Amino acid sequence: MAASRFPRIVSLACHDLRTPLATVYGFARTLERGGELDERSLRFVTMISQASEQMTTLLDELGAAARVEGNRFEPAMTEADTVALATSDDERVSVEGDGAVLETDRESVARALEAFAIAAVRHGPVEHVTWRVAGRILELSPVTPAAAPVLLGDEVKDLGSVVGRMAIEELGGSVTLDGEALRVQL
Repeated sequence: MAASRFPRIVSLACHDLRTPLATVYGFARTLERGGELDERSLRFVTMISQASEQMTTLLDELGAAARVEGNRFEPAMTEADTVALATSDDERVSVEGDGAVLETDRESVARALEAFAIAAVRHGPVEHVTWRVAGRILELSPVTPAAAPVLLGDEVKDLGSVVGRMAIEELGGSVTLDGEALRVQL
């Protein structure tokens, strides 16, 4: 099999896995809302629903990596503010500074920045990280020596970070380490 076909096969697999995953998620949500489950069963169904959401995210990341590698990445360019891109629902991530409006693939960049932040927490390990935004330059800190190679993609231990770097660079940006901060230039 030609190596150039591999990204297409990965994309196809990601696409094909979505249908059964959507079924699992849909029925889990239906059971959650039904109100007829005991506490233990409801906890299990909730875990199934959450795991389905996590798998969807992983499939999105894997599909994005396959599109970049297969030269089929087609960014949906829209205006976005860099502070908004770095903002996270995760309480372990904060944002400060002044952003700038730029034309970029909002979804890909926001997912990349979120992945970097979560990987810094997880692989640091640290309890909290902060994005410091100055226009088109965003710095995430603290980034420990243990987390740095993971965030840069030198140690392939976090799919989100690897795909995040691929997407940022494909969009013309850069990801570098500056002391204890990950610097992302958009």
